[in-house]
Amino acid sequence: MPRTPALPLWRRPRTRLWAAVAVTALGFLLALEFTARHYGVSGPITNQAREVIFRPKSGGLLYASMALMMVVLTWRQRFIALAAAIGIDLVFLVVRWAVDADATEGHPFGNGALWVMLGVAAFAVTRRTGRERVLLLKGVGLGLLLMTGRKTGDIWLLITSKTRPAVLDQYVAVADHALGNPSWLVGRLVEASGPIGFNVLDFVYGQLPVAAVIAALYQLRHVAAERRFPRHHLVRTFLVIGLLGPAFYMIFPVVGPLFAYGTGTAHWMDVSLWAPEMPPTEPWAVATVWPHSFPSTAVPVPMPFDGITPRNCMPSLHTAWAVAIFIHSRKGPRLLRFAGTFWLIATLAATLGFGYHYGADLVAGVVFTLTIEAALRTFDHDWDRAGLRFVAYGTTVFTALLLSYRFLPVQMAERPWLFGPLLILAMASVIYAYVRTTALWEPKQTPAAAPAPEPQPELI
Repeated sequence: MPRTPALPLWRRPRTRLWAAVAVTALGFLLALEFTARHYGVSGPITNQAREVIFRPKSGGLLYASMALMMVVLTWRQRFIALAAAIGIDLVFLVVRWAVDADATEGHPFGNGALWVMLGVAAFAVTRRTGRERVLLLKGVGLGLLLMTGRKTGDIWLLITSKTRPAVLDQYVAVADHALGNPSWLVGRLVEASGPIGFNVLDFVYGQLPVAAVIAALYQLRHVAAERRFPRHHLVRTFLVIGLLGPAFYMIFPVVGPLFAYGTGTAHWMDVSLWAPEMPPTEPWAVATVWPHSFPSTAVPVPMPFDGITPRNCMPSLHTAWAVAIFIHSRKGPRLLRFAGTFWLIATLAATLGFGYHYGADLVAGVVFTLTIEAALRTFDHDWDRAGLRFVAYGTTVFTALLLSYRFLPVQMAERPWLFGPLLILAMASVIYAYVRTTALWEPKQTPAAAPAPEPQPELI
């Protein structure tokens, strides 16, 4: 029987799918660029292009992106790439020192990592063909996606602050009484821990992308040898969370207890990108009670807020990403499992203790992550029916949480003995269903066959 000739690369369904994704992503970036220009700031494409020459905003992120890219390289190529990145950064340092460039903005290193990634992309296009070219371009795309996600997130936060003048913090704060106001309680604990506890949590909170890169590097450690990526890994989940999560900021805008019920100065985020002239102490809070006095349980109303504070609380994406790291570290060595557990606990403590989130945000973030993680794995298992049922269940629970926070906050605050356990039970049910569903996809280990008994010598 004659063999069916293979389809050209450009006619394969998967190639067309990724081409459609690339076109959609480019259109989204262009839309963000024009939106940012409308508000008088640079967009993600411009900010990324500037870092080819000018000081980068985060040199560590650029090197972490290059580390992700290097999973497709051999060890010899990795050493060459790292040496080239460091050498290019040294050249930039010398040139900036010679021309007396401004040393107060950005990081002194990181340009070299970006140059190396662009160089690998050019090398793949001009000197490699077939699967080797595709693998190299996938590695470069992985690194660039991490950087672009950061730039896109900055602009998206600006959009939330400009397009959502009213926030729903009073609704979430009242509903949070059902959980015992955990942000207020943990905020007092962080305050009592002094500078040591604060700085440890601050480091964990700020270095979450680095923790994700470490976990991802472990998962992708065999890519160079096998010349292919695994079907599912942490970077996929991170990107989908970052893509879908901010959409809910527009639906449910919340700024967090530090800003809505505090001074907004205890741990102010960097908004100099789009509002360098705005001081961080504008009196927009409904009351200065966080974390020492619980907020009122009066009937909540939407409240106007400033035009610079991002509405990025519901759901808590820091919690979502920390849960994703925890899940993907479970099959690693003991040290990685311990690090994943520590990062999850410390991230939850930081999001609450710094006043960035309410307890209700964290519950929604856990459900949100598990639903996305299961959806990606369901796709890898050809839309398995059990996976589809779980995705439908997780979506239903997540929707019910948001609706209850919006329309039942007073009832939740008046009956904490009922709604508090219900919220925890809803989250626990999603966790339990996720564990049971994913267990069905684990490879079954068949017991080894027992050795046949040795023949006994016949007695004569």
